[in-house]
Amino acid sequence: MSTVIEPDRSDGLRRSLGMRDLMVYGLLFIAPMAPVGVFGVLDARSHGAVATVYLAATVAMGFTAFSYAQMVRAVPQAGSVFAYARAGLGEGPGFIAGWMAMLDYLLIPAVAYLFSGIALHSLVPGVSRWVWTALAVVVTTALNLVGVRTAAAVGFAVLAMEVAVLAVFVAAAVVVLVQDGARRGWGTPFTAVGDFSLTAVVSAVSVAVLSYLGFDAVATFVEEAVGASAAVARAVLWCLALAGVLFVAQTYLAALLEPATPQQLAADPAAQGSAFYDTVESGVGHWLHVLVAAGKAIGAAFAALAGQAAAGRLVFAMGRDGRLPRVLGSVDPSSAVPRRALLAAAVITMAAAVWAANRDDGLDRLTSVVNMGALTAFALLHASVVGWYALRHGSRRWLAHLVVPLLGIAVIAAVVYEASATAQLVGLIWLAAGLVVLGVQGGSPVGGRR
Repeated sequence: MSTVIEPDRSDGLRRSLGMRDLMVYGLLFIAPMAPVGVFGVLDARSHGAVATVYLAATVAMGFTAFSYAQMVRAVPQAGSVFAYARAGLGEGPGFIAGWMAMLDYLLIPAVAYLFSGIALHSLVPGVSRWVWTALAVVVTTALNLVGVRTAAAVGFAVLAMEVAVLAVFVAAAVVVLVQDGARRGWGTPFTAVGDFSLTAVVSAVSVAVLSYLGFDAVATFVEEAVGASAAVARAVLWCLALAGVLFVAQTYLAALLEPATPQQLAADPAAQGSAFYDTVESGVGHWLHVLVAAGKAIGAAFAALAGQAAAGRLVFAMGRDGRLPRVLGSVDPSSAVPRRALLAAAVITMAAAVWAANRDDGLDRLTSVVNMGALTAFALLHASVVGWYALRHGSRRWLAHLVVPLLGIAVIAAVVYEASATAQLVGLIWLAAGLVVLGVQGGSPVGGRR
């Protein structure tokens, strides 16, 4: 029996993305400045140990990245974790993995659009956050519908801009810290302000993993990648490693410049979304606030572009395989993109983003809820590695195909346990809905391929 499941190439997807394009999509979706939007939330939750939060989140996601690299080689299909769980665990678990990943892939872009709306509102307060948020959805959806190569080219330019803005922030922060010193203790971004709490850090990690979720989206482009599974596996691992370094560095510097205490931020949820910008404003100057806000506004919108593209491909794969309405499983012949799936994803994303933009606690609620879908899907991903390699094909690589996946599941279980009650409830409701749909379908695709 073959240990690789090849994709059906008759659906219209074209191989046009090189290694650079994959890295662009991954890093663009992750966003080099992803912590800007959740810095205040994480600082408040972790009692100031925000750099430790990102170290822990990088390690936690490292297990998942490794499992993605294993499964993308065995099942190089656009459905990502949906396809992996089907191969390793069976039709039912495969559907549930895809269903839970949809909660992730449909709402992560909503969070990114909200970040963009917050950043633009900080620059032009006269225009409501929800208006900026909706505008970002419209612009990036139009680019995605044009074609994957065009979106990747525009994304590369935006990614270069984000890296340049981040470099300016790091340089300016270092200069200020050398001249004026830190507002908090030099070690507090790792050790916390006051007593260190492992429970608080793990709780914050449940939100921080949101910043990394772009690396897994790279796997959805495997059927459009030159070099296929090998290129995608490398891109997944490199995206996570680079993101971890960038996230720890920028949150460490921001925490040292932060004028408010974690306790003050915890008592004022409305201030958490703009905490990074307020820190830059008071610590360095208005000019850097404007630069970072503009960079984040553009970068977040295009992170959502990459996320929306990945969501569209997941919805497309599930439609193609009969797990969602088959009308979503078609590819536009002129642009070679799953147009209907992309539009369906865009509508859901806009509704969630605009809803959150109209609430003071919208950022915290949305970031917490999003991760439940991703974490559940990741747990099934790890189980798929065990099912495919160790059980189905008798692999003797115990570390790669048994130990690492089981450790990954244990880490995810700890993070889910420490997540907010709201996030856990929404995750359970979404899971229950998926089980109902699976029961209606009778465990098999509707009329479809196996």
